Amino acid sequence: MSEPGKRRFFTPHQAAVVEDATARIAPGPRDDPAEEGHPGAREADVTGYIDTMLGALTGDPPMIFAGGPWSSRHTSGPDLMARFTVLDPVAKIAWRKRLAAWQDQYRRGIEALDRLAGGDFTTASKEKQDKILATSSVGAFTSLLFEHTIEGLYASPEYGGNRGQAGWKEIGFPGDVQPRGYTPDEVERSDGHDPVQNTGIVADVLKLLGAV
Repeated sequence: MSEPGKRRFFTPHQAAVVEDATARIAPGPRDDPAEEGHPGAREADVTGYIDTMLGALTGDPPMIFAGGPWSSRHTSGPDLMARFTVLDPVAKIAWRKRLAAWQDQYRRGIEALDRLAGGDFTTASKEKQDKILATSSVGAFTSLLFEHTIEGLYASPEYGGNRGQAGWKEIGFPGDVQPRGYTPDEVERSDGHDPVQNTGIVADVLKLLGAV
């Protein structure tokens, strides 16, 4: 699990750009007063999730697949999710290729955001950051950021994001409760408030994806 300030892949500046960009996709109270009480990408440390993923192969075993079958969140005993599984040689080659492509996208994407901001994306106003992320020239990178932001909000904390189970608590999800499982009522119950709903940049990303 990644700790803020202890990154596997990003430089401090790259991490700051990604933190600001993902916070425009899923803003929290520090980014929008209307989100008071609703954690966003910063609070869930989405940047930590992305950094852990991009640097996953630096771990031994690689931080690709958490173990299991359950954690210690709702049962006594060891956190089996914290023990990552060993990749076979073929899987390791495939993941190395996939991660190398994502690493390149992040390097180029962050450089593009800085360039469009006139030098440093993190110094741009929130309104300008939104316009930059909706620019067609960085559309593919914004789409990747959107995908990874959602993953970082709701993935198991062992993968580096969802800090303090912030994303799960926001939607009323108790997390993995194996071996007990879920009751029919728990399966059918509404997840509640969506922290990425109705934000301007989300609508722009969906348009870029052709979803609306």
